[in-house]
Amino acid sequence: MSNHCVPVRATTGKSIISAMTSSRLSVPLLALATIFTIAGCSNSQENAADTSSDTTEIKATKDDVLRIGTEGAYAPFNYTNADGTLGGFDVEIANAICADMQVTCEIMAQDWDGIIPGLKAGKYDAIVAAMSVTPERAEQVSFTDPYFSNTLVFLAKKDSSFDPSNQSDIDAHSIAAQRSTISSQWLEDTYPNADMKLYDTLSNAFLDLGSNRVDAMISDKLPAIEWLSSPAGSKYALKGDEIDINDNFAIAVRPGDPLQAKINQSLANIKANGTYDKINQQYFAIPESAMQTSDADTPEQPVAETAGQ
Repeated sequence: MSNHCVPVRATTGKSIISAMTSSRLSVPLLALATIFTIAGCSNSQENAADTSSDTTEIKATKDDVLRIGTEGAYAPFNYTNADGTLGGFDVEIANAICADMQVTCEIMAQDWDGIIPGLKAGKYDAIVAAMSVTPERAEQVSFTDPYFSNTLVFLAKKDSSFDPSNQSDIDAHSIAAQRSTISSQWLEDTYPNADMKLYDTLSNAFLDLGSNRVDAMISDKLPAIEWLSSPAGSKYALKGDEIDINDNFAIAVRPGDPLQAKINQSLANIKANGTYDKINQQYFAIPESAMQTSDADTPEQPVAETAGQ
């Protein structure tokens, strides 16, 4: 967000929780196994391995399994499929890093507001969740090298006159954003008088934009492109220029964890061998239709006429 020295079970959130719960109950069993060892039981080592103490599980977690936490609600970076499995760019990158490290990935979903507390509490070993590197977060976690660079964009209806380059336009419209993200922080810092509507998930923010409960929205570019490419976003478009705020996504680990250096090495490896580029192309080949602005329909007419002459 691990298992004992037995084959790894299915990695759904429910099974992981069950495994963790059972491990907490295993300490008395280990004590019994130790007594049997002193008594000379020939099968004590097997019994101890099967019983699986907390100490054994911690070692297996570090050596054999990498537990990854992600949000599961931030497409195309991470999302939850209909069958409950997790997918997205972050999930593919995490799996590629695990493959390079020759460990098993256990990936679990965690609500955004609790994702850093979950890491600090030991619920998982690393966060791969489109997390921007910020000074505030760097006080709580250690970041790996960046694995993605992000820009921000505004969205509104195609026929809207909303112009984000005009401060009075921003102050005069209700603007959706996901709470505790770099986009909401940027909007609050840059336009403190803006009528901000904050949401727990990006999906809920898009839902209110598509339902006309807000006038516009600010978002990371690629989730915005993903939504614009969907039926729900077909009447909406990017407004204004992309906003480059030197925003880099990185993987978070606990401070001082040697896992940071190991992930950095595997991240460099998958970039060098072409795996990263393949995953990037799979998720971020942007459809041209999604890039249309409110005026995008206008230049299409001359193109068609020229082609017909």
